[in-house]
Amino acid sequence: MPDTKLQKVNNLIKRHKIEIIDLKCIDLTGRLHHISLPVKEGIMKKLIDEGVGFDGSSYGFKKVENSDMILLPDLESAVLDPFREAPTLSFYTHIVLTDGKHSPFAQDGRFLAKKVNSLLKEKTGATHSWWGPEFEFYIFSNVEYDTRTSTSFYKVDHDEEFYKRAYHAVNPFDIYDDFRDEACRYFKMFGIDVKYHHHEVGERGQQEIETYFSELLKTADNIITAKYILYNLAQERDLFITLMPKPMYQQAGNGMHLHMFLTKNGKNAFYKKGEYGNINELGRYFIGGLLKHGPALSAFTNPSTNSYKRLVPGYEAPVAMTYGQGNRASAIRIPKYISNPDETRFEYRPPDATANPYLCLTAMLLAGIDGVVNKIDPVKEGFGPFDKNIFSEEIVDKIHFLPRNLTEALDALEADNDFLKRGDIFTDELLQQWVNVKSEEVKAIGTMPHPFEYKMYFTL
Repeated sequence: MPDTKLQKVNNLIKRHKIEIIDLKCIDLTGRLHHISLPVKEGIMKKLIDEGVGFDGSSYGFKKVENSDMILLPDLESAVLDPFREAPTLSFYTHIVLTDGKHSPFAQDGRFLAKKVNSLLKEKTGATHSWWGPEFEFYIFSNVEYDTRTSTSFYKVDHDEEFYKRAYHAVNPFDIYDDFRDEACRYFKMFGIDVKYHHHEVGERGQQEIETYFSELLKTADNIITAKYILYNLAQERDLFITLMPKPMYQQAGNGMHLHMFLTKNGKNAFYKKGEYGNINELGRYFIGGLLKHGPALSAFTNPSTNSYKRLVPGYEAPVAMTYGQGNRASAIRIPKYISNPDETRFEYRPPDATANPYLCLTAMLLAGIDGVVNKIDPVKEGFGPFDKNIFSEEIVDKIHFLPRNLTEALDALEADNDFLKRGDIFTDELLQQWVNVKSEEVKAIGTMPHPFEYKMYFTL
């Protein structure tokens, strides 16, 4: 570990009179956890050399009988945490094994995210992938929910109520613009560069914050950090925030659209003037890989039962395995408003924030790499381009759609996963563990009576 990184961190500790070192890590499904250590002399050197032990079985990684694992701080992720009362320096971590060598854990999403970049260069010639997420979320004034043997309900209170025309609504009708302003200040504190924010289509408090491009690992970190910021800020203001894909019936769902492109030698690797959407052959093959493997990808981009209540055909939801310019019903939209060659890109629209972002982005990159390696032409595959209504009679019978539920997505993953194992990025063990965990979620909700079922069937 370079002394300059350690010295920089030690200088931060001294300058800001840090009292707590906080180590953050996500579990298999993407939920954030942390452990806090009071600052002592030489603490960072000890953490680098020895790390902190934890129970990997509680993170969904390992079996109980062999669950000891170690967290090592990623010094480059150091940031002051404004949501802690004591001066706190926070780090994301690497998960390593207790083998005496600190070998990387093959199911650690941050490890996968770093590893896949080498494969990208080897297989495509591109040196970096760049990602720009959009965060859609609802703000509610109060939320109650519970599920027991004899009770199941949710109740949402919202202080906003539009009757259409909520998109880009202005204050005083947009009552959370100040909240978004403050959230953006916190984003900046954590090193997340915000492009813009606005009220979204949802008429009961839906918001959006869009961020600029970062590399894959940094983007995945930023997604976790963004949730951390939004949840903490809402707690301070006695508000309730959710990024779940479909929190309300007959209201717009929350997506986490991902804009992306590749670069080679500092230049956009997708750009070619005059081609459709100014996307060159490399970009088309990359798109072809994403669409070809889209059903299997859904197990990582949309890994909740709730995800498929958002992905419903016939609306603006991106359910079609197609691409086109400005077409928001397609899985891939090429923005029409881009004039700068350096920003030539496409947007993959299906993902939502229930995803583990490290696994989601890594899987997407592997699908694109497979498209390049196998020269999967989206035009020849029938994926488009489509600039018309894809639900029209002359088109709808020619296209494929995303899975209709999480079970179908998991089935697709089990049938199509070789592209994920290229370069030993995803292991069989990780894929099986993912399917097992998500299948349990399907089983749990499938056996629980739904409140709406009482309305439909109780008196039959």
